[in-house]
Amino acid sequence: MVILVAVLGGVTLALVWTVVIHNRLIAMRQQVRNAWHQIDVQLKRRHDLIPNLVATVRAYLTHEQTTLERVTAARARAIQAADVRDAAAAEAGLSSALSRLTAVVESYPNLQANQSVRDLMEELRSTENRIGFARQQYNDSVMHFNTAIQVFPNRLIATRFDFTASPFFRMDAGDEAVPEVRP
Repeated sequence: MVILVAVLGGVTLALVWTVVIHNRLIAMRQQVRNAWHQIDVQLKRRHDLIPNLVATVRAYLTHEQTTLERVTAARARAIQAADVRDAAAAEAGLSSALSRLTAVVESYPNLQANQSVRDLMEELRSTENRIGFARQQYNDSVMHFNTAIQVFPNRLIATRFDFTASPFFRMDAGDEAVPEVRP
């Protein structure tokens, strides 16, 4: 009788332990998904700003059509990104194209004097900051989740219920050269 109670107690304890870990991993996975959606909201905001910026500066930059076309093409690739890895690569390309456009805009005093251009550039800078904060939150959530599914004893539950690691959101600049700043 004592053995039966001990076995039932052990099975009950193992079941409760499994449910607690499983629910914790589900909550962490949901945090990762929520953090990704926060990035996605900011990326969509960025994508919506770009056509307005391009349209506003197009009249001033008739001889810079290649730069504007690169921004437009990079935006299209970013919008079509299917997952975190694709989005990171596409957004890195878009950031590169936008930095070129920003450099061009800054080299034209008449563009800098245009209130619409200044407002759009400020809105774009603000959005870039929001993307950075959202990306940091996402990557923190991914780190905690990936660690949780890899440590023992959580790994036993994670493997049994097919929890897989989430990718980090890395916007590598690729082989772009960092501009040199001279005083």
